Amino acid sequence: MSTILITNAQIINEGKVTSGGVLIQNKLIERILPGEAAATVKADQIINAGGRYLIPGVIDDQVHFREPGLTHKGDIYSESKAAVAGGVTSFMEMPNTKPQTTSQTLLEEKYRRASEVSLANYSFYMGATNDNLEELLKTDPAKVCGIKIFMGASTGNMLVDNPGTLKAIFSQSPMLIAVHCEDEATILHNTEWVRNKFGEDVPVYFHPVIRDEEACYRSTSLAVDLAAKYGTRLHILHLSTAREMELLRADIPLSDKRITAEVCVHHLLFDSRDYFIRGNLIKWNPAIKSARDKEALIQGLLDGKIDVVATDHAPHTLAEKQNTYFKSPSGGPLVQHSLVAMLEFCQQGILNPGQVVSKMCHAPADLFRIDRRGYIREGYYADLVLVDPNSRWTVSADNLLYKCGWSPLTGMSFTSAVTHTFVNGNLVYDQGRFQEQYRGMRLSFGQ
Repeated sequence: MSTILITNAQIINEGKVTSGGVLIQNKLIERILPGEAAATVKADQIINAGGRYLIPGVIDDQVHFREPGLTHKGDIYSESKAAVAGGVTSFMEMPNTKPQTTSQTLLEEKYRRASEVSLANYSFYMGATNDNLEELLKTDPAKVCGIKIFMGASTGNMLVDNPGTLKAIFSQSPMLIAVHCEDEATILHNTEWVRNKFGEDVPVYFHPVIRDEEACYRSTSLAVDLAAKYGTRLHILHLSTAREMELLRADIPLSDKRITAEVCVHHLLFDSRDYFIRGNLIKWNPAIKSARDKEALIQGLLDGKIDVVATDHAPHTLAEKQNTYFKSPSGGPLVQHSLVAMLEFCQQGILNPGQVVSKMCHAPADLFRIDRRGYIREGYYADLVLVDPNSRWTVSADNLLYKCGWSPLTGMSFTSAVTHTFVNGNLVYDQGRFQEQYRGMRLSFGQ
């Protein structure tokens, strides 16, 4: 049975930075070795980290990998490969594919496909509609990350706006419910106003006017009220406004929270001024909003109101994104760059590396109660990432791995780089090279 020994690392884990190494055997972290102790241990393969950061693998709780049915944009293989190169070792994927993942049969088909092609560990949300409650309640909380409800505009019939259906899901679901919160009536009203003003030639900087603070707050407050009434485990995805911070609490430890929240990288990096530079490439739902909103989201992350950082990775082709406003789809690719983008906040003195690890690794593992992941602990799966904190590079077309071939971050420079990624103890990514014979595992949960 082969062993891998990582030596001379700065281990960032559970709020501490320690010098040492890790011994990997049979998918698991066999030993954590302090200081120079690693030099006395024998292994089949030794990797000298050279003082690089060693962190747990990032867990991204919100991605759209586009398979099945939308594979011209991305697929499980291509996007999991990009994820691993960015230090993301586990992902949770959304149900708005074609067909939509709204039955147990379609859900299990996604798991089967991932077992064949995914380089990262995986889970898939079961999607809610106004009329699939019976299917939802068949979902196994030990094998599926959660139920996803679009409480706002979406594709097909995945908008859940029936009060009776929402009540039934919130009151009967035994597992975590993840929600996209934007009020459809508000969006339609704002859209009509903007169309009357501009016709079809709407500037993209009106996106946060159409999908405004009120649309987000109305829907998020409804979800919070329902969860409080029924004691539901609610996870609010991609918060985008300062006002929504009023609905969250910072005085409860994550282990005791029934209502949790996520912020996405793009809502922390960009604000409404960036539409004039990047246009539709930063058109997401919910919309990127004002500088004041961005600052409030960063503060919410710091004070504990926001628990998790994710991507909402959602690739489209460049041709699709270059369409006029109403024809350009929302979303963009991010999984290859989420970790280095968040570490850039450390360079700016806003966060420290331990806080980045907490929000991207520890918190998702705790919140979703994932079995033995998200930490560097003996007996845990060896999902590990080596990061060089002093390796400046620039995002460009020739270093992108997304199937769609573009990034909203093109031209941005980062001061850190992922050099090695281990998934279940296998060195899947090594300084630009992949060992593609390995496959990720299905995540399991203690819900």
